[in-house]
Amino acid sequence: MDHLDVISVEELQRALDEVEGKKPTQRLTAAIADKNGVRQTELAEWYGVQRRTIYSWLKRLETEPLEQAVQDDYRSGRPRKLTK
Repeated sequence: MDHLDVISVEELQRALDEVEGKKPTQRLTAAIADKNGVRQTELAEWYGVQRRTIYSWLKRLETEPLEQAVQDDYRSGRPRKLTK
């Protein structure tokens, strides 16, 4: 099964219209481009990431609910320092 066989370009476009933030927007536009035949290697060059990152984005979009797949998971860790 190719990536994103379970989701249409129209669904991706609707999600893109509603999403906020740079990363979710990148993930959805990459998915739309993939559906339109752009190679993952080329997408990786466009976004300045490795090809396996594109693969991970597309896999998440295929296996997780759309709203959840485009957002980063919570990561625990040390809070950022705020400066004055």
